[in-house]
Amino acid sequence: MGKRRLALCAGVLAVTAFGPAACAAYAADGGGVSAVPATSAPGGDIALRVTGCDAREAVAQSPALVSDARLTFGDDGDGLTGDGRVRSTLTAGTYTVTVACDGTEHKGTVEVVRNPTPAAGAEPSAHASPVAPVNAGAGGAARDLAGGPERHGPGTAQTVVALALAGTAALTVHRTARRQARRGRRTG
Repeated sequence: MGKRRLALCAGVLAVTAFGPAACAAYAADGGGVSAVPATSAPGGDIALRVTGCDAREAVAQSPALVSDARLTFGDDGDGLTGDGRVRSTLTAGTYTVTVACDGTEHKGTVEVVRNPTPAAGAEPSAHASPVAPVNAGAGGAARDLAGGPERHGPGTAQTVVALALAGTAALTVHRTARRQARRGRRTG
């Protein structure tokens, strides 16, 4: 395959691979309310987070919550966080959580399920991930890192930088191939 085709294919591959991720990251960083866990039983505690808000504090309101939840600027600097409790008298369903911040209304949902029961004959499932850090070397660093904030992939800035670098690399390969082709024509 020629160098031009290789450069073109590399550029197309980069856009194809990173384009949807950039759109998803931009949409996710655009601001919204998330609840952890997203599905809760009545009376359960949930952690709320709102991104895309520059205020130092805000209030989350929902008919699913016992009372309004106060959200404050998190230690990780990535949005406002706070805790809430789901009403114990709720029926199963999806409830909206609203946060008014900087004149903008951010929304999210929390799903309430009553008495989740496993399927007939189902074995209790193991944890999806380890509950405690595994002693796997690194001088005990796993224990120190386990308490840190959980990351969910690259943000908008990292995705945009990756796309820019991939585009620059494709353009550099293309220009180098053109220069070499011109030099080959002059000497040939």
